[in-house]
This record gives sequence, structure tokens and C-alpha cells, in this order.
Amino acid sequence: QVQLVESGGGLVQPGGSLRLSCAASGRNFAINAMGWYRQAPGKQRELVASITGGGSINYADSVKGRFTISRDNAKNTVYLQMSSLKPEDTAAYYCNAAILLFGSGRSWSDYWGQGTQVTVSS
Repeated sequence: QVQLVESGGGLVQPGGSLRLSCAASGRNFAINAMGWYRQAPGKQRELVASITGGGSINYADSVKGRFTISRDNAKNTVYLQMSSLKPEDTAAYYCNAAILLFGSGRSWSDYWGQGTQVTVSS
């Protein structure tokens, strides 16, 4: 069994910064792409940023130049550094990872974290 555990959300003023972390824990697994999604009340979940196992990165247009995604493969962890935060960045942020569980008989599967709330408000 593999779990994704997020941390780092909170309340921040406009223009401020936050760093989200998401660590995958478990045994006998491999990770390919990792990413962050967000969902604001009444809106669909949307991709914020993603990073492949080879390091290729993709950002939503709305966060380009403000957010930075990175990963530490040795720690099975992905980070999202968020700067110049705006009220419209307020949402629940979810970590996502493509994981292969060895010996399960399953192919690569999407795993999700429980979500962490980011609120940007003065």
C-alpha cells in the first residue's frame, strides 16, 4: 500500500509565499510523474504543475513565473513553491503521482493525497 501525505498549506496574505510538500510512503513501489492539482469551491479540479520522472515540467498558465515544482526522488517527495500568491490561488491543493506497485499485478495507477488547504486573504 502506498500513501501520499501532503503538508505546508495554510493562510497567507496576498503577495506571500508557501511551500507544499508531498511524500509517498510505503513499500515496493516506483513513481513516475508527480504533480499538484487544486480545486476551489464550485470549480473543477485543475492541474497546477507536474513533473515527470525524467524532470520535464509543465505549469498551468495561471501560475507560470510564480510557482515552482521540484522533486527529490531519494525521498519520494514532490514540492510546490508558491510565491506572489493571489486570492484566486485559494483552493484545496492535491498531490498526484503515477505509481507502480510491485507484485500487485496492476499497471501504473494514479494516487492522490488527502489535500491541503491554501487560503490567500488579507
